[in-house]
Amino acid sequence: MPNITIHQMPKTVEQKREMAARITDAMVDVYKAPAETVHVWFQEVTTEDYAAAGQLLADKLAQK
Repeated sequence: MPNITIHQMPKTVEQKREMAARITDAMVDVYKAPAETVHVWFQEVTTEDYAAAGQLLADKLAQK
């Protein structure tokens, strides 16, 4: 059973719906996995929950 986890900044439910459908289609096409076995999890983080180069994204955006 393919399990896919996507870590991302918050997205709309419409965007997540489309992404889940496209990922499922790709797993069916490439891996020949039955669609009902493809599981997609979205883990969303805020700008306060993500850092790059030692700096929170929230802080970096505040500097602009």
